[in-house]
Amino acid sequence: MNKTNAQYERVISECRDVFLKKNKDYGTAWRVLRTISIVDQIYIKAQRIRTIQDLKQQKVADDIAGEFKGIINYGVIGLIQLELPKEAPADLPETTVQTYYDQYTGAAQKLMQDKNHDYGEAWRSMSQESFVDLILMKLQRIRQILDNDQKTLISEGIDANYNDIINYAVFALILQEEANGKKRETA
Repeated sequence: MNKTNAQYERVISECRDVFLKKNKDYGTAWRVLRTISIVDQIYIKAQRIRTIQDLKQQKVADDIAGEFKGIINYGVIGLIQLELPKEAPADLPETTVQTYYDQYTGAAQKLMQDKNHDYGEAWRSMSQESFVDLILMKLQRIRQILDNDQKTLISEGIDANYNDIINYAVFALILQEEANGKKRETA
């Protein structure tokens, strides 16, 4: 579990770095996004990964790892947007953005630790294709929850789905990093 925590934190650190640099470039322009728009942004990234997996080729140079990192960061944006009231300012101070980012990625990591305890790191035996399919399924669930006026009878809410999406993307990046390391070792 210590190895998983270290790998998780390394992935989140890379994503956080990108997020905060983009925050310096663009500010919190993402504050205009509604939940469905965030879902669509994650969908675009997951669908691109799935298309590349299916076709086994790509024409745009952006790598799959970058798409998974984008999924993580949009998941964090989704969680922040769920918490902030509509009347909250569009422009958030950098320190506030950092605090929210750390809060939500910390909560996602805690969820991962709890689930890893119960599932025994089953995700380490999963395929990249499964992670993408699960992310796409979670997006469909969020869409259905939105269609139901954000009410569920028995199921988890939008926030739980965002947390799972973040964790699936982190897992995909960890396994991709491990696979790339093994390729370098045998080369």
